[in-house]
Amino acid sequence: MPDPIDLAPLIDHTVLRPEATADEVAKACAEARSYGFAAVCVRPENVALAARLLAGCRTLSIAVVDFPLGTARTAAKVEEARKAIAAGAQELDMVVNLAALHGGDYALVLRDIQAVVEVARPRAVKVILETGALSRDEKAIGAALAKAAGAAFVKTSTGFGPGGATVEDVALLRNVVGPEMGVKASGGIRTAADARRMVDAGATRIGASASVAIVTGEAAHGVRY
Repeated sequence: MPDPIDLAPLIDHTVLRPEATADEVAKACAEARSYGFAAVCVRPENVALAARLLAGCRTLSIAVVDFPLGTARTAAKVEEARKAIAAGAQELDMVVNLAALHGGDYALVLRDIQAVVEVARPRAVKVILETGALSRDEKAIGAALAKAAGAAFVKTSTGFGPGGATVEDVALLRNVVGPEMGVKASGGIRTAADARRMVDAGATRIGASASVAIVTGEAAHGVRY
């Protein structure tokens, strides 16, 4: 069994609570530097701070887009993405248009993702499907649309929806997108054992706010996104 610290390069350390303070973002960035996490994922208003604090290290700064609901018009998502990039975001995690996906308007879902992918290029875009709110068919269709739109990853959950990552969902997404895309498991991952199960199912990135607990083997107390 690998040491938990071996998981660090796969982890996007997450600070997405709307009430999160600048001090909490700074603490997360310091932890990411210390443990070698892949990235720090924050709301757009905090990405400039994260980018500044992570400058000069391998840890990336990520901004979420249209988070957590995914209800904004495409033009608004594109503008939010553009501003986040200007502030220093090196990757974007965007929420899929759930209403369009539920309603079968797949052309809109595709255009929505494509527009953000285009403005972000060459930066990676992860498409958050909110798998806990979707049927199995909708998960598969959403993943296929993200792939067709040129996204770099599909991601399970916002952490604020009706459910988090499951082994079954990660395996389904991996099966749909194939080996060439990333799969990010996010939501409810609290321990190294949780993270390893997701990796074994096909995840190439882990989104977690309990990142330090995962890599140290300590219990995560009161951790929220």
